[in-house]
This record gives sequence, C-alpha cells and structure tokens, in this order.
Amino acid sequence: MLGSIKRNWFLLALAGLAAVTLMDGTDTVARAGKGLKLYRATDVAISLIFFLSGLILKKEQIRAGISDLKGTVLALCLIFVVAPFIAFVIASFPLDSGVKIGLFLVAVMPTTMSTGVVMTGAAGGNIAHSLLITVVANSMSIVTIPLALALLLGLGGGASSVPIEKGRLMLQMGMLVLAPLLIGLFLRPKSRPLPRFLQKGIPVFNQCLILTIVWMGLSGAKAAVLESGSEMVLILFLTFLFHALLLAASFAVVRVFRIEPGRRESVIFMGSQKTLPLAVMLQVTLFPQYGVALAFCVFHHFVHLMMDGYLVGRLNRGRRDL
Repeated sequence: MLGSIKRNWFLLALAGLAAVTLMDGTDTVARAGKGLKLYRATDVAISLIFFLSGLILKKEQIRAGISDLKGTVLALCLIFVVAPFIAFVIASFPLDSGVKIGLFLVAVMPTTMSTGVVMTGAAGGNIAHSLLITVVANSMSIVTIPLALALLLGLGGGASSVPIEKGRLMLQMGMLVLAPLLIGLFLRPKSRPLPRFLQKGIPVFNQCLILTIVWMGLSGAKAAVLESGSEMVLILFLTFLFHALLLAASFAVVRVFRIEPGRRESVIFMGSQKTLPLAVMLQVTLFPQYGVALAFCVFHHFVHLMMDGYLVGRLNRGRRDL
C-alpha cells in the first residue's frame, strides 16, 4: 500500500489539489492561487523547472543518443506532425470551443521533461536517446507551438478570434523555456556529477512546481470549470481517445521503420507524452476565459500517465517473452 502511494504520489497530489481548489466553498484556496499568479509566479515556476531540468541532464548521455538519428526524426514527427493532425481530426466533430482549445493545447506541446525519460528506462529503452529527444523537442517548441496553435485554431475552429502574436509568443517561450534550459546545461558541473540528493530531489521538486502551476491555473478558472461539470465525462473520453490514437501511431511507426526493442521505447514514450506546465501556462495566458481547456490539459496528464504506466509493464513482459 505504501509502495503504491509512493509510486503514484504525484497523481494523488494532483487529484487532491484539484478537489480542494474546486470544492472549497469559501474560495480561500482559489483566492490564494489567483493572488500568487498576479506576481507572475507561473512564469517563475516554468523557468525554474526548465533550469533545474537542464542542470540534471547529462550532456554526455545526450551526445550518446545522437547516433540514433532515425529514431529522433520519427519521434519529432510524432510530436509535431502526427499529434496535431490527430487533434485536427477529432476537432472536426462538433465540440465546445473550450474542449477544442484544450485538445489543441495538448496536441502542440513538446514531450515531457521527466516522466517520459523515466518510463523509457523502466521499459528497457535507451535513456540517452530519450534525453536527446527531450532537449531537441522542447527547444523546437518555441517556434512550433505558436505556428501550430494558430494553424489549428484557424482550421479547426475554437477561439479562432483570439489573436496569437506569434513573434511575441516565441520570444516569451524562448525566455521561459530555452534560455533556462541552456543555462542549466551550461552551469552543470563539468568535472564531477551532481550530488546524489540533487539528482533525486530535483525531479520531485519540479513535480511540486507543476502542482503549483496547476493550482494557480485552476484557481483562476474555477468558476468556468465548475459550470462545465457535465462535460467532464466527454473530456475524459477525448483525452483517452487522443492518447490511444497517438500511441497506436507510435507503434505503427516503429513497426513500419523496423525500430527494434531497446530503441523503440524512446520513440513510443517521447513521441506520445505531452508536457503539462507549458500547456497550463498558455491556457492561463491566452485563453483564461476557457476553463474547460485547463480541465482538458489536467485530465490528459492523468490519463496518459496511467495508460503509459500500464504500457511499461506490457513492454517489459514482452521483452521477457522474447
């Protein structure tokens, strides 16, 4: 029991945080979150996450992953081409604007900074390659997100009337994502490894920062989320459908291009997982009036972690059966 709680503490904390914020009748929790957001705490948390992630990324491991060029290209195609296309197809059905925006925000995100790498290693995959995909995808996202989001909103509907200043958004993301990541990589000790407690503690601290970002986002969107309670079942189904289709595309890609076990895991997990903090930041910044979009981002994070956690076990059993 304790082991299960320890393994799933982040999901439990995410669920508990959402419940406390949304069910607090006095609005004390939500007011505190909105007050903190006024001091640009979301931007600070995002920058800190990427700085610390860069600090613990091992450059020698990233260099080791460069040799798998085919796997890297395939993973990036899944992240930046296949995922938005799947979202566009799903959005062709009659859906609420807030649901579409949440779907599009998730679809254009780069891969996760931590869980994808962990799950790749747990499934027996190449951790060095997953680290490379992480750095490349999150660096590319400062250009791809503004362009892909504007395109999806224009073609798929939703809040197409909301202007997206692509240049300004690229600059903002460069300052909040790429610059802190590169600074973290540059400041990482060259001659000795980071202390073990930092290697273990930073990912946990980053997850706590993600919880803080979600709390501030939910605080600002509380009223809209509560008013859309009837749509939660639909959102749960759509998040499952989106991730299932993206996983199916990932498995099809590794099969068609003959990516063998040991190399395929990084393509599957890094190609299909999506980061949560950036999605929440963009929802809060660009679409604060669409609280359902925030709910979609948070629900997707729940669903894709549970689905991929099950997948890790299946892939491991498959390797043992070979």
